[in-house]
Formats: sequence, structure tokens, C-alpha cells
Amino acid sequence: MSGPKDTLYSAPLDGEWEKSAFSNGSGDACVLVMPIEGGVAFGDSKHRNLDGALRFTDKEMLAHILAVKAGQYDHLIPDDTEL
Repeated sequence: MSGPKDTLYSAPLDGEWEKSAFSNGSGDACVLVMPIEGGVAFGDSKHRNLDGALRFTDKEMLAHILAVKAGQYDHLIPDDTEL
């Protein structure tokens, strides 16, 4: 049985990684994002072997973005956290 996740995890990571404008300048604490066929891949700049990148369908990504915008995860960030 195959589905959208099978397609995502077989998609090559051969595009351009995008880094948040809010990441620190040294590049050692950055979340990377890349559009791939059927969704989006997330990587970690500290781990350049990005074969283990997390992958999300377009619907999953949209649900996550809407939750972040609504402040759903704000409680996970300590008050003294700085960029």
C-alpha cells in the first residue's frame, strides 16, 4: 500500500534549502525548509546529512502554519528565550 507519505519520503532533496530570516547569523542553529514533490521537507543546519529530514504533506504543513500563527505553541518557548 502506498500513499502520500511514501511519495514524500522517496522525493529527492535536490532543491534549494530556505533558512528563516530569524535564524542566527552563524548558521549553526537554523531550521531549513525545502519544497518537494507533494509537500515540504524540514532539515537541521547542524546535521548536513539531511537524508533524515522530516517531510510533511501540503495539508500537514498548512495545519502547522495555521497553528503557529494562532499562537498554539507559544507555551513551548521559555519567556527568556532570545534569537
